[in-house]
Amino acid sequence: MFKQPMCVLKFLRGSTNQRACTLLAIIFKLMFLVSIMIYWMAESKYKGQLRSLPLEVKCPLVLSSAPSPILGEPPAPPGDIFFVETSDRTNPNFLFMCSVESASRTHPGTRIVVLMKGLLGRNSSLPKHLGISLLSCFSNVEFQPLDLANLFEGTPLASWYASLNQRWHPYLVPTVSDAARIAIMWKFGGIYLDTDFIVLKNLKNFTNVLGIQSKYVLNGAFLAFEPKHEFIYLCMQDFVDHYNGWIWGHQGPQLLTRVFKKWCGSQSLQDRRSCRGVHALPQEAFYPITWQNWKRYFEDISSQEFHTLLNKTYAVHVWNKKSQSVSFEVTSKVLLARLYSRYCPMTSEVMKMYL
Repeated sequence: MFKQPMCVLKFLRGSTNQRACTLLAIIFKLMFLVSIMIYWMAESKYKGQLRSLPLEVKCPLVLSSAPSPILGEPPAPPGDIFFVETSDRTNPNFLFMCSVESASRTHPGTRIVVLMKGLLGRNSSLPKHLGISLLSCFSNVEFQPLDLANLFEGTPLASWYASLNQRWHPYLVPTVSDAARIAIMWKFGGIYLDTDFIVLKNLKNFTNVLGIQSKYVLNGAFLAFEPKHEFIYLCMQDFVDHYNGWIWGHQGPQLLTRVFKKWCGSQSLQDRRSCRGVHALPQEAFYPITWQNWKRYFEDISSQEFHTLLNKTYAVHVWNKKSQSVSFEVTSKVLLARLYSRYCPMTSEVMKMYL
């Protein structure tokens, strides 16, 4: 005679509340596993994205150079612009290329530093990839190896990073990226940008600034701070004290939001957006399109709508985690194609040639 497994019998004999709680727990675990599977599937798809492309690109004869200073005009504020790749990739995709190119073009007198973990331990020559070849055409762009242990040394993040290999982390790369950006701001200051930002305007007048993602959350995809700022130190300390690598964004947007509220002594972002020298810029400055509406980047937009939408925007976040699997025609009138054509024309031309 067939006997039901003991776990099934216990489930059937439980009270209604117990069964409901058990079902909710099962559903939550399944959803969590699905989210991790989707994340890793997207990571795998990236690896094959650029295989058929050439390894080098010929630089144009003329590229925009730093403008001559105007008599009486103050010099640009000091500080580099940093991009970070915390995986072992050394082959930037097209959005990565566009991010760095747009930053270079809008900041011709500023050093654009691209830190890559995959360059660590190599000789002085850079690997041959289309993205590195294209971005090397810009005289203010530098590629440097990212030594995470050295970066975290002397900060509260050092002990956390030293123990990182002791257990598995589902979101290891983005979590390490969250740590790296605040360590860079602490040690060097300047501007940090995610590699899925397209820069529209010069950002060098911003100091001790971050952006509001939504009514309730800040985001660290853009950061501009002077070195050794107390707010950033508190972010590093909170990272370690409240670390949870199993929740997406817990060490990123949620961390910055927690620390900012404590910094301002408020319960809500609506209460204070500027306090004690740290400023949270309104959503339209960097996140005019929310992550829930990321598909808007792939919809047609007229020239008038384009200018109206981005009139108060300094850089746009393209939400690569959501959008990376979507392709678009670079000659079309969709919003992302217009952004490429206007702010990273060299990347746009290469896409026309090879896609």
